[in-house]
Amino acid sequence: QVQLVESGGGLVQPGGSLRLSCAASGNIVNIYGVGWYRQAPGKRRELVAAITSDNKTSYGDSVKGRFTISTDNAKNTVYLQVNSLKPEDTAVYYCWMNSNHYNYWGQGTQVTVSS
Repeated sequence: QVQLVESGGGLVQPGGSLRLSCAASGNIVNIYGVGWYRQAPGKRRELVAAITSDNKTSYGDSVKGRFTISTDNAKNTVYLQVNSLKPEDTAVYYCWMNSNHYNYWGQGTQVTVSS
């Protein structure tokens, strides 16, 4: 089992920035990918950013150039730097990890962009 705990969400004004963190613990083996998804009210969960085991990154079209994913393997932590936030970025952001071909999800952290 793998546990994922997100932090760093909150209320921010348009144009602002946040850094989301996801700490992983448990039986972390054979990691095929880690990343972030988000889900806004009434919408489907969508990819925000992900890194594969061969260090290839991918981003959702709406966040390219504004969000950056990174990892600290020594701390088993995944980060998402979110800049130039827009109201449409408001959502619950979920951490994701594929370990040993099984998908794990965190509980989510709320990001609200509003003036």
